[in-house]
Amino acid sequence: QVQLVESGGGLVQAGGSLRLSCVVSGTIVGPDTMYWYRQAPGQQRDLVATSLADGSKVYSDPVKGRFTISRNIAKTTVYLQMNDLKPEDSAVYYCKADRVADYNGRNYYNVWGQGTQVTISE
Repeated sequence: QVQLVESGGGLVQAGGSLRLSCVVSGTIVGPDTMYWYRQAPGQQRDLVATSLADGSKVYSDPVKGRFTISRNIAKTTVYLQMNDLKPEDSAVYYCKADRVADYNGRNYYNVWGQGTQVTISE
């Protein structure tokens, strides 16, 4: 069973840092591309960062220079290092895999995690 589980969210003051993690289980090889999204109450879910299969990274304008996306060697875990956090960063953060193959070779597309809450005070 392929699943994604986020962790690392919490409540921090503006200017602080958090590191989010997303673990992909149920696969031998990690996804080609992984994403971090965030969604504040009453708003759409926005793309924050992308880690592509070739190692390239893409960030949305609000987080450029502050957030860093990275992955482990097996590409089964994706991280989001968030520095200099601002109140507008408050949201539920979700990871997503573009394609994941399970142990039987079945492909799953656009697999989402359950989300982790990030709240920035002040």
